[in-house]
Amino acid sequence: MDLQTLQTFYDRPPAEAAADARWPEAHKALLIGLESGVIRSAQPDGDGDWRVHSWVKQAILAGFRASKMVELPGALFPFIDKTAFPARVFSVEDGIRMVPGGSSVRRGSFISPGVTVMPPAFINMGAFVDEGTMVDSHALVGSCAQIGKRVHLSAAAQLGGVLEPAGARPVIVEDDAFVGGLAGVFEGVRVRRRAVLASGVVLTASTVIYDLVNEREWTRDVPEGAVVVPGSRPARGAFAEGRGLQLATALIVKYRDSRTDAATALESALR
Repeated sequence: MDLQTLQTFYDRPPAEAAADARWPEAHKALLIGLESGVIRSAQPDGDGDWRVHSWVKQAILAGFRASKMVELPGALFPFIDKTAFPARVFSVEDGIRMVPGGSSVRRGSFISPGVTVMPPAFINMGAFVDEGTMVDSHALVGSCAQIGKRVHLSAAAQLGGVLEPAGARPVIVEDDAFVGGLAGVFEGVRVRRRAVLASGVVLTASTVIYDLVNEREWTRDVPEGAVVVPGSRPARGAFAEGRGLQLATALIVKYRDSRTDAATALESALR
């Protein structure tokens, strides 16, 4: 199927597409498109924003509906999963460094040459991971998450996935961003180019990011080059005030400069 025909096929409700006799052909074309990077659940629109392709997530959901549970072989024990999205298998020619130790990359994800995956990490279907990116140990790249070039996902970094609602924006981490250890980005938050998330920062759609440099607030969007650290603010109400209770928050304490660049360049020696 060509791209336009494939999109038309999956513009229907997932259950309807899954029941169509042409689904096996359409699903094969979908996997090839996703794994080559031709098809993406979201991509830059050329005007500084991102365009979400709802039909791609509907296609993934159709795959779950149309496939069955089977037992899949494993090195130590079998796995039980849907047949539509098994684990990917790479070769030297793919140019991807997959270090031994239990990582898994699901079919329907794009992994560019030059990506390094440290064990154990998991990259889910629909994800897009561009060239030069490091996916460190215990890191998660959730379904349909969009990761740019030369991004560093530190140990135990968690990027949430999204399939429903189909029109929801996935997590986006743009070129040259740095996501620190144990940091979490969820619910369609966009981390713009060269931003730095310090260890332990957790961002959701409702998280208010307080910009101490420009004296403003951000939600669902980390500005370009921002350095974000975990912080706290007083909880409201007499009960909270009487006990000195605090709420976790995120603070932009500076914008990236040459000293920050040097601190975040350490991983280049490991590639």
